[in-house]
Amino acid sequence: MDRPGVVLVSQYRQRPWMTETGAAMGLCGDKGLKSIMAGAAAGVIEICITYPTEFVKTQLQLDEKGANKYTGSLDCVKKTVQQKGFFGLYRGLSVLLYGSVPKTASRFAVFECLKANSVDSKGQLSGTAKLLCGLGAGVAEGIVAVTPMETIKTKFINDQRSPNPKFKGFFNGVGQIIKTDGIKGIYQGLTATVLKQGSNQAIRFFGLETLKDLYKGDDPKKPVPKLLVGVFGTIAGAASVLGNNPLDVIKTRMQSLEASKYKNTAHCAKMILQNEGPAAFYKGTIPRLSRMWIEGGLTFMVFDTFMELFDKLW
Repeated sequence: MDRPGVVLVSQYRQRPWMTETGAAMGLCGDKGLKSIMAGAAAGVIEICITYPTEFVKTQLQLDEKGANKYTGSLDCVKKTVQQKGFFGLYRGLSVLLYGSVPKTASRFAVFECLKANSVDSKGQLSGTAKLLCGLGAGVAEGIVAVTPMETIKTKFINDQRSPNPKFKGFFNGVGQIIKTDGIKGIYQGLTATVLKQGSNQAIRFFGLETLKDLYKGDDPKKPVPKLLVGVFGTIAGAASVLGNNPLDVIKTRMQSLEASKYKNTAHCAKMILQNEGPAAFYKGTIPRLSRMWIEGGLTFMVFDTFMELFDKLW
């Protein structure tokens, strides 16, 4: 029976999301679903535009010392087009296209959910919270989609480098990989990939959210123009490339067709350093930077545009 005049106060500090109803609301509710849909759309659009730069980057990173096939990014493009035609630059696109939906969907959904549960009373994220939310988003996408997607993509591109490619399409190639190496064959380089994606998104989301906060100043509800979101995303994307390219090189080597010669991630890094020197950890930086200049701005701009559209629709 209720006792008049008595107010019961929970000993636990209330979170903003605890005022919503339902278990789904406890995570992030409708915003989580919107984030998944907007992230998926952004991923498909981005990868169709930027894939050739990803192809060139991977080719350069697979080019080990003593067997240099290309002298640089332009030479890689020139030789690929001469030997395989223009669409040779899109070899392996289907892999990333299939994987881009779960990758960007999981990234943005996890970030938005973590952000919703980490903001202060003014709706702001601390510097540490920005890094941790981005880290969580990167780790999630690394496990859910990026590791199998990148492993298959790398093996497909690596296969094309041989005189007689053996993969005859996406499903045929995946089938051969699993038949030869088992399921672990598409999960090679998991540690390196999780480290790379975690650090990548930590840097990227930290940069984006910090630049947004600087623009908003004392008004946290001030809207950021979409083109400016694109600029901020581009800057954040470039910073993430320069910050974690060594991890990307290690990940690529761990996922190649010759990955069996490496005992683990640490051994791979040691072998690269011993055989090729420190500069090898920055192979593929230019094409990767070229892609991130586009991807960083485009993905965040498209994501924000779809989120705004979904907010108006429901």
